[in-house]
Amino acid sequence: MKLSFIGGGAMAEAIIRGVLDKGIAPASNICVGEAIRERCQWLQQTHGVTATTNNLEAAQSGDLVVLAIKPQNLPEVMGQLTGRLESHQAVLSIIAGAKMSTITKGTKHSSVIRVMPNTPAQIGEGISMWTCSPNVDRQMREQAQAVLSTMGPHIEVDDEKYMDMATALSASGPAYVFTFIEALIDAGVHLGLPRDMARSLALQTVLGSASLIKQTGKHPAELRDMVTSPGGTTAEALLALEQGGFRATVGNAVLAAYRKSVELGNKE
Repeated sequence: MKLSFIGGGAMAEAIIRGVLDKGIAPASNICVGEAIRERCQWLQQTHGVTATTNNLEAAQSGDLVVLAIKPQNLPEVMGQLTGRLESHQAVLSIIAGAKMSTITKGTKHSSVIRVMPNTPAQIGEGISMWTCSPNVDRQMREQAQAVLSTMGPHIEVDDEKYMDMATALSASGPAYVFTFIEALIDAGVHLGLPRDMARSLALQTVLGSASLIKQTGKHPAELRDMVTSPGGTTAEALLALEQGGFRATVGNAVLAAYRKSVELGNKE
């Protein structure tokens, strides 16, 4: 498999690292287009891949062309690639909000894969949702699956409408979790715990709770009830969360992210 990347940031590097670690492609088969020369040098020295400031040069060297750029840079990049990709190539986009139709129209290329990963992919613990245009053949789909598997579990969907929903829930989700963990740590410090101790307690509590849900298959509400004794400390804390609009605030946050993703996709 030959891979090209347009954009050499954190997510691109996470994919490159996973692909190399899993032996899906050798470094000699990977080329990155990156505007910052220092970053090009870093990627070459660290991973042994080829890196260039010429996006078209990078794109033309791969079977799978990964668009790993910011949404605001997409129009410029599509202009560089318009009509320059070959029929055997597929474009794999991890750009938030960018519709397949936008990429197809902008590049004049019909084989498009849209993926929404999240940042835990950097350590192989992410989750991705993805979908394909009808022109992506079976071999290219299998290659895309192999690449995505290096970042963690993945879910394929037939309807692109789910991509904006995944963007709001799982792609933006780590930021919600990080904010919650930060709030737990700060609360512990406020009570009098040393910060390093509060951090250890908060991190393992969140990690262990997520693992418990996953391993037992129980509904979160069932596990919550197991922790909550009548008239106890947890019941008092949960009442404070409800009074503070915790659930509604989380719901509104996800809805706001969803609306923004849809808005980004409508800016063609």
